[in-house]
Amino acid sequence: MCDDIRQKVSPNRCSSYELLEVMHQAHLMVMRSSATMMFGHLEKDVHIFEHMDKIRRLQDETQGFTAFIPWTFQPDNTKIAVKKKTSVEYLRVLAMSRLFLDNIENIQASWVTQGDKIAQTALFFGANDMGSTMIEENVVASAGVDFMLSKDELTRLITRAGFEPRQRDCYYYLL
Repeated sequence: MCDDIRQKVSPNRCSSYELLEVMHQAHLMVMRSSATMMFGHLEKDVHIFEHMDKIRRLQDETQGFTAFIPWTFQPDNTKIAVKKKTSVEYLRVLAMSRLFLDNIENIQASWVTQGDKIAQTALFFGANDMGSTMIEENVVASAGVDFMLSKDELTRLITRAGFEPRQRDCYYYLL
């Protein structure tokens, strides 16, 4: 949500102000949404904090975010030549998001970008949600990452980590 970085990475997208305003209006209409942050490309640490601060401020105002999902940029098959973030770097940002975004109840592990073992480890770094199974995922897959997990595998990972798996809907109501 940092416009200088956003303009370099996705020059045809709207500004962070416009995106946050859309979310603000949706939340005012009692529509809930999740917030995401892709990191690991051209940003510096200050940009990560700026992004989270914008999310935190909107959440303070609307309470409309159900979850926050940080995930790492996957550089393969892209025009941005950077070294891929390590699992330690991912877990550090995830843990920071749990502390900084204490007004968002759910922090989701990104097994799609990190794989099963790091997603499982993320449960000890502040994540309380493993996301869901997917019918199709194109964004990360187009960059060459193809982690896919079944409901049974997600359940096994959560249980093996010592937590109780719970099924939920997209609004985080337990089923």
